Amino acid sequence: MAYFFLVMGNDNIMYKLSKKRILKKNKHFQAVYRHGKSFANRYMVLYVLKSRCEEGRVGFAAGKRLGNAVIRNRVKRLLREAYRLNRHNIAVGVDLIIVGRQAVIDKGYTLVEDSFIKLCSKAGIVKDC
Repeated sequence: MAYFFLVMGNDNIMYKLSKKRILKKNKHFQAVYRHGKSFANRYMVLYVLKSRCEEGRVGFAAGKRLGNAVIRNRVKRLLREAYRLNRHNIAVGVDLIIVGRQAVIDKGYTLVEDSFIKLCSKAGIVKDC
């Protein structure tokens, strides 16, 4: 199992997204959908809920309206990568669900990442450095 590190001064930031930090069960998704707050832009919808866990969890979704399985998986990969590389900037203790929209299908990673960062700042979950 490989780990990737970004060295910034004396701080090491681990980029691996562990399985325990991913929402999998339907009841956990439903709790975030029902009780969380949503923020949206053209490319994605972000649902945010304060978590009981010390470390927050994240879920990724792409509905069937986006297209076939290949397209839905690509959208989820883009969303997952945007989260994984920017999670050190997100406040701890929040559960997130990131849902891809139709406009993200033919877009590249940089646009998805910029969109994710803007949504996080709109939601107020960006850490103060």
